[in-house]
Amino acid sequence: MAVYNRKTVTRAGTVLRCAGLSLAYPTQGKCFLALNDVSFEVRRGEFVSVIGPSGCGKTSLLHVLAGLLPPTAGSVEPLDGEPGQAPGAALVFQENSLFPWMTVVENAAFGLEMRKVGKADRECRAAHMLDRFGLAGRERDYPRQLSTGMKQRVAVIRAFLSGAPALLMDEPFAALDRQTRMQAQRELMDLWESEHKTVVFVTHDVDEALLLSDRIVVLSASPGTVVSEFRVAMERPRAFLWEPDEEYLALKRRIFAALHLTSGLTRYACASS
Repeated sequence: MAVYNRKTVTRAGTVLRCAGLSLAYPTQGKCFLALNDVSFEVRRGEFVSVIGPSGCGKTSLLHVLAGLLPPTAGSVEPLDGEPGQAPGAALVFQENSLFPWMTVVENAAFGLEMRKVGKADRECRAAHMLDRFGLAGRERDYPRQLSTGMKQRVAVIRAFLSGAPALLMDEPFAALDRQTRMQAQRELMDLWESEHKTVVFVTHDVDEALLLSDRIVVLSASPGTVVSEFRVAMERPRAFLWEPDEEYLALKRRIFAALHLTSGLTRYACASS
């Protein structure tokens, strides 16, 4: 497919825009369509969650936004850049992505090292963030000495300290137990509210999306396309997971209805040449 550009109406403050984005993979003599005609925008400092059925292309979408995969069709207009350039974004993976040969503080400060920040300064800044996330005293440990939850906290800290204007987060807390996950969510919200980063957050958990997000984008079953968007206008901090109110329950029902109505479309949309 040829790459094309679609005219879209851009709101003030928009820093990331997908226009007619499609992604296909050649497989078994056919072309597997993972994403089809995905269009949405993200504003500066906004926390946007992307949800959808398993296999709908959420992770593939993040990889396209991060510049790791070229779209088959459509365009991505990245943060503070030109169309076709990799966006200024740090990607936080679902699985542990720490460097096993580096200490905790070295992992946390890796983005600062790439920006040529001096060792003393970067380790001081990393140590401050580790203390904020309850990891004081673990600076000289190695990833193998940490729990899964601790490793993911270090990965989030590394992304925030990277200097990237946006974070792309691929279900970073999916492997955590409920208590650890809730703690990580609170820490992420505290950090986001103080740093004002732009975040695109992939999750399969509607409650998590409602807790964290300014806006929720719902993708259909494969091939993923945007079927609904929901603004989460409830005030922060949000405690409705413990004390659900009618506004939260009504919005949750609407999101589940949108997910229920999504249906699988033809996956194999183009013949391999």
